[in-house]
Amino acid sequence: MQNPAIKVSNLTHTVAANTGDLTILTGVNLEIKEGESVAIVGASGSGKSTLLGLLAGLDVNTSGEINLFEQSLSRLDEEQRAELRADYVGFIFQSFHLLPSLQAVENVMLPAELKGDANARQKAESLLERVGLSHRLTHYPNQLSGGEQQRVAIARAYASGPKILFADEPTGNLDQDNGKIIIEQLFELNRVQGTTLVMVTHDNELAKQCDRHLVMTAGQIAEQ
Repeated sequence: MQNPAIKVSNLTHTVAANTGDLTILTGVNLEIKEGESVAIVGASGSGKSTLLGLLAGLDVNTSGEINLFEQSLSRLDEEQRAELRADYVGFIFQSFHLLPSLQAVENVMLPAELKGDANARQKAESLLERVGLSHRLTHYPNQLSGGEQQRVAIARAYASGPKILFADEPTGNLDQDNGKIIIEQLFELNRVQGTTLVMVTHDNELAKQCDRHLVMTAGQIAEQ
């Protein structure tokens, strides 16, 4: 039996607030298979983005276990988590997070370059062509529309060949037409590369296209 790409056991996360400790996640249990697409939906403040950041190793949970491909994140230090992310994880942010001083192709090259990939530029150009931006290779982020910037961000997330792609509201800052393009490209790359896709979204239509969607309510999760 294939081991899950992600396994979460009794996950709890608490942060300090002015009024005392605030518990954001409580007793979350979750398994996601390799190659599966999963949407996490729920009201604002329900803990969706916090959960996504913890799964990606961008933050450290208070208690419980998160395993990515049988590696326990809680047993890794910051440097080891960074190495794990470089080897396994891609992340797409709602606000794109492109480096303004780099051209589109340079933004996409960066993850592969950091891994010492000699073919980083060739791969970046291929990915940008796949997302319909072969004519925007040398444009800087401020010369691109929001939809184009998000497509660059998707190409960058796939540049290092991640086994898991996390996406936080990938269509949140886009109009309906650009959002539709981004959705199509996310699922196309998911199919082509066999990448496990985990996304937070308010878009119910997008959630329905995933293999599963999970609803978060007050820091707890229920499968639909």
